[in-house]
This record gives sequence, C-alpha cells and structure tokens, in this order.
Amino acid sequence: MRRGDKPVNIEVTEPIEVQALDLDAQGIARLAPSEEEISEGQSGKVIFIKGALPTEQVTYTITSDKARFSKAKVREILKPAVFRAEPKCAAFGVCGGCSMQHLDIRAQVAMKQRVLEDDLQHIAKVQPQEILRPMGGPTWEYRHRARLSAVNRSIKKGTVLIGFHEGKSGYVADMLACEILPKHVSDLLPELRKLVMGLSIVDRMPQIEIAVGEPEEPGSDDPQKNTPVTALVFRNLQPLTAADENVMRAFADQHRVWIWLQPKGIESVAPFYPETGKLCYRLPEFEIEMPFKPADFTQVNHLMNRSLVSRAVRLLEVRPTDRVLDLFCGIGNFTLPLARKAAQVLGIEGLATLTERAKANAKHNGLSNKVSFMQSNLFEVTPETIASWGRAQRWLMDPPREGAMEICKALAQLDLQKSDLLPERIVYVSCNPKTLARDADILCHQAGYTLEGAGIVNMFPHTSHVESMAVFVR
Repeated sequence: MRRGDKPVNIEVTEPIEVQALDLDAQGIARLAPSEEEISEGQSGKVIFIKGALPTEQVTYTITSDKARFSKAKVREILKPAVFRAEPKCAAFGVCGGCSMQHLDIRAQVAMKQRVLEDDLQHIAKVQPQEILRPMGGPTWEYRHRARLSAVNRSIKKGTVLIGFHEGKSGYVADMLACEILPKHVSDLLPELRKLVMGLSIVDRMPQIEIAVGEPEEPGSDDPQKNTPVTALVFRNLQPLTAADENVMRAFADQHRVWIWLQPKGIESVAPFYPETGKLCYRLPEFEIEMPFKPADFTQVNHLMNRSLVSRAVRLLEVRPTDRVLDLFCGIGNFTLPLARKAAQVLGIEGLATLTERAKANAKHNGLSNKVSFMQSNLFEVTPETIASWGRAQRWLMDPPREGAMEICKALAQLDLQKSDLLPERIVYVSCNPKTLARDADILCHQAGYTLEGAGIVNMFPHTSHVESMAVFVR
C-alpha cells in the first residue's frame, strides 16, 4: 500500500537479510514478492535500511514508505556482518559528514572500487585493461579543510551549535569533537562555540571555514615553527565591533590560529589577525612547496594528495622532451610536479584567482621558465579551442564533479578529422565515477582511446566520496 512521501514510523519485527550496500552506506534488502507482483513479473519491494550492512539479519523501522521502495533505519541487528566496525565518532549517525564508520576500512575501499568498475561497465561499456591497486592513507585526522556551520538555535537554550550538517538535513549536528579533523582542530569545536557566543553578532556568523597548512619549518626545535598553521575564515554578515575584534584577537593568540574574515562574497576573504602568515602544503618527491589561501581549492588530505600526484605523474609517463597540458589545474597541484619531468607544461584553469595563484606558485618554486598558465572556460571547448592550446603529447585532467564532457567531445571530433592534436596519453583524475564513466564512453568509443587502467584513491575515508584515476592511451 502506498503511503505517499510523508514520514512514517512503522516497526517491523520480522527479520530480513541485507543483500547489498548503496553509496550512502544504506543496506539494501528486498521483501518477498506478493502474488500480484509475481503475476506482473515484478520482484519484491526494496528496503533501504540505514545502519545495516550486507549479510546481516536485522529488524527495522520504516521511516518513509513509497510505492516501489521504503526507507528505514535499523531496529535490531540479529546477525552482524564480519566486516562491521565500531564507529569512532560520538556524532556518527547524526552528523552527515561520514556515512561509513560502521564499515571496516578495507570493506569501504572494496565497495568504492566496485562502484567505479560497475559504472565503467554499465555506463561506458568498457573494462580497464588493468585494475590499479587502490590507494589508501590515514583514516582518521586526515581532513585539513572543512566548512563548518554555526547556528544560534539549540535544544540547550543559549548554545551555539558549530559543526557539520546532519545527514540530508538543514540542521547542524550537536558535536563537540570530530575524528576526521586534525586533533588540534577537533579540540577547537567547543572553544569556537564560546567564541561565537561572546560576539555581538552571534546571529550573523553563519559559517567558519577551516584550512590547515603544514608547519613552517617541520622538525624545527621551535614549537611554533613546527606546528601546523591553522586558518579560520569567519563569514561575518555584519561588521565586528571594537569589542568583537578584541575577543577575536585574544582567541587567535590563545589558540595560535590565523583569523580571516569574509564580509561578502568569496572575493572579500581577507586576513584579520595576524595580518600576515603562511599557509602551504608540500610535495617532497618533486621539491615543491605550494602556498595557498584558506579559500583556495586544495585537496583535504595532504598525505593522500602526495600519493595521488606521484601516481598521476608516473602513469602519465612523461618524457623530458614532452609538452604537457594540465586541464583544470587549480593552483598548480599537478602542473608544477609535471614541470620537473617535462620540457614545457601549460596549465589551464577556469577561475582567474586560481590562475594568478598558480603563476605565483610557479615563480615561488623557480619554474616560471617551464610553466605557463591561462584562464579558459573548460566547459565550452571545441576542436578550435584545443588547436589554440597547441599540440601536447600528454594531458592530465582533474575536473570537478561535472566532468570533462565537452573536452572529450572535442577530442572525438578531432579523431574524425584525423588530427595530430590528440594526446598520446591522458591521465584523468575524477571525483565522480559516473561522469568519469560517461567521459570514458566518449574517449573509448568515439575518440580512439583505450582504457589502460583505472582504480580508486581513498581520499575521503568513512564517506561515500569516490576519488579515482584512469589512464587512456591511443
């Protein structure tokens, strides 16, 4: 019986066996089909059960009932899975930041690898010649970037909540610690509550962005130089009063953080106190130091980023005589390491601010003679656009979740023209396996490429985010 989309609360005490897991880490079970469903050639109704894992027998509570499927939460686990893990975070199940802490990390990696392979098979109708070994790294305290919400509404009167949103909700989770943030940042959460509560604009400070850089001098005997640099960007919808400014400065001094303010759009982000500082991450294999600003896009997991860049450069098989294109180059995360291997590298980025930052980073690392950057809309690309970039033997692409469909279509047109502008080798770094598979379909079936290898990078442990890498060759 259909009950529409309204929430319900129906306890089901008859055990059901969970058969699979979706990307939101919900267990998937199926009811036995009714006689009517059997007569119509249909299978039983699907139940998505939050908190349940494959192979488990559970009872559940239905929270949303629709005609073709229901959503539910675990009521009781009668037979736990062997790969069930004890969640480390007290806010797990409420906070929307992680969905897989109850799943062993090895099973998380295997699940993400299966997602990638299934998308490539079903969407692109291709299989990689080689499954690249999954890449893993730290599983806790790895997140060096985060955007926290602040809200002055709580069941505890007079308390500001600061944290991530609850799962698929506009509410902010009541959390005093976060296990995937560096410990010194996690420890700041209750202190940030006190700080915001003490401001005159407590209702006008909706967001705090955190960016953690590497120590100024790792290994230094000076603790201040051997401590990670932590920047906090406060989204202040009203100007601070003189008293507010004093409170903020005292907080920065006490907790050794660098405070920035954002009174308007992203372009208004500017340091408040201290006036100067340095955020950076390093790629030691390539002798690269990457300064960045707290609002710049950088990978959240510094150690995994080192491995990601290393593997991408290695898979691209860059020769000293090669010219390389780095598309969606950002601040030069791949561009500058590639410049250590190639004759010339052109980095192309859609945002002017990141393009300028990339140029500055090339200069900072003494690579201005081997690297050039340009701003271009990479979602509007034609064969003529690619011709304007010039021929390059190797390409690296690291697009956002939308993928690089227009670039792939332009390559397919160039293949029809038998153009010599097509690169011999492409390494595609993806944060969305579905758009990677869509683009792989174009590259493999229309542009003359073969999918040599593909594999996942567990950049975001305990979350459903799937980072991956694929290699295409002609």
